[in-house]
Amino acid sequence: MDDDLPRPRGDAASLLAKEDLSPYSQDELAERIAQLEAEIARVESHRIKAAAHRSAADQLFGKPAS
Repeated sequence: MDDDLPRPRGDAASLLAKEDLSPYSQDELAERIAQLEAEIARVESHRIKAAAHRSAADQLFGKPAS
């Protein structure tokens, strides 16, 4: 699998972006924002770890030719 290819449509983030927010109260929206910010932090942490792992592999085995 090529990490540079876009994710398929219909992934969780795409579905969230299409959701109608009008039924939510101010408190529910604030909670949703907090949950999304926590998820962003989790994903960013994983991205950093994956980049470090990839960098270590590239250094060990040499960067593959494009």
